Amino acid sequence: MVIRRPFGYTGVDVPVIGQGTWKVEGAREGELRAIAALRTGLDLGLTHIDTAEMYGSGRAEKIVREALGERRGEVFLVSKVLPTNATFDGTLRACERSLKRLGCDYLDLYLLHWESRYPITETMRAMEKLIDDGRIRFAGVSNFDLDQVKAAQAALRHHRLAANQVLYHLRERGIERRLIPYCRQEEIAVVGYSPFGHSDFPRPNSPGGKVLLRVAERHGRTVRQVILNFLTRLPQLFTIPKSAVPDHTRENAGGAGWSLTEEDLAAIDHAFPPPDHDTPLAMW
Repeated sequence: MVIRRPFGYTGVDVPVIGQGTWKVEGAREGELRAIAALRTGLDLGLTHIDTAEMYGSGRAEKIVREALGERRGEVFLVSKVLPTNATFDGTLRACERSLKRLGCDYLDLYLLHWESRYPITETMRAMEKLIDDGRIRFAGVSNFDLDQVKAAQAALRHHRLAANQVLYHLRERGIERRLIPYCRQEEIAVVGYSPFGHSDFPRPNSPGGKVLLRVAERHGRTVRQVILNFLTRLPQLFTIPKSAVPDHTRENAGGAGWSLTEEDLAAIDHAFPPPDHDTPLAMW
């Protein structure tokens, strides 16, 4: 069962597990599998779909359009503007291009993909115009550390910051020290990407992998489902795993709708301890 919760201050209920689209583009056969995976996710209630103009230079947005078909109204749809486009006018133009590729009239959430060399005041002023014009519902940021989040908040005059999308997996837990508590206080949703890491995904025979396997066996779940459950254990946390095939999407959906015990949480903390000091925000 997919669990939904309020997305930050917005009051909009969004699935805690969504669907990412980074690197879904490529050979057509693979794209068709990705489209089938996205549609499977929609059928299962994974209606938070994240994409960006950067992904495949816009190709991922076109793939999302194919996957959605006539189902746009079911989806909490997110895209991002590249920092190189993040002037006031550039942000407006980038959003219109994304909307055209996605084949829709508005985005639910629009993010600055990472910090820009342009003043954040310009980008946030454009975000507010897009909200006022009905082209986006909410504005947010991605890959922003605590000070950058505060700067983005201060740059907004008439609207609030809805979300910060950041790297978050078991070997990258630095955001738990200050960023997550601050976002919880300010009612900013934290959306974790790459929840399984890349080369960091625990090997089955590693000490951490064995801990996860024991937890999974206790609950009749898979290791990946345990990871997704752990990464969405707090009220403001969401995650957007990418799936290239329908079977993986079905597995991802099983990461919600049940709870880890205190014993489970302690075991995972011991195997994958968060840092005991502030660390630079990790990306990718």
